[in-house]
Amino acid sequence: MAVSPEKTMTDFWSVPAGIPKRVGIAADHGGFESKEYLVGKLRAAQYAVVDFGDEQQRPDDDYPDFIVPLARAVARGEVDRGVAICGSGVGACVAANKVPGVRACLIHESFSARQGVEDDDIRVICLGGRVVANTFAWELVRTFLEARFSGAERHRRRLAKVSALEGVETRI
Repeated sequence: MAVSPEKTMTDFWSVPAGIPKRVGIAADHGGFESKEYLVGKLRAAQYAVVDFGDEQQRPDDDYPDFIVPLARAVARGEVDRGVAICGSGVGACVAANKVPGVRACLIHESFSARQGVEDDDIRVICLGGRVVANTFAWELVRTFLEARFSGAERHRRRLAKVSALEGVETRI
């Protein structure tokens, strides 16, 4: 099969077996363009995508209005993982981490996208739509989704201590 110059191998990537398939995504105006790009990539890769909005770019929208419902869906197990985007990713991360049972992390490089899941069982990746290019955001999201929690005793012990801070049992 010939590959056109505009296409890369990531255009042909699809969900490997054993990978979480239900992905929630949410963004305010600062992450709207990135969200739309990632929704297309996720659907093309055969993920079941739940879009928590915003459904259009509105300069006066507020990230908690979209990120909190996404985080609650992750905490309830309605989606396997979440992608939260605002301009810098910081506000999205703060809002997501206020929901009990959610572990979210601001990610702008590949090592933490993988390690955050393997060691800390993060379930929400937070990205900055104004600081991470769309193609790199897709690489980060793929790395995050492909990663698996190690289940090592030391990681479970640490997560239990973190969960105790919010008064919930760890979902590991």
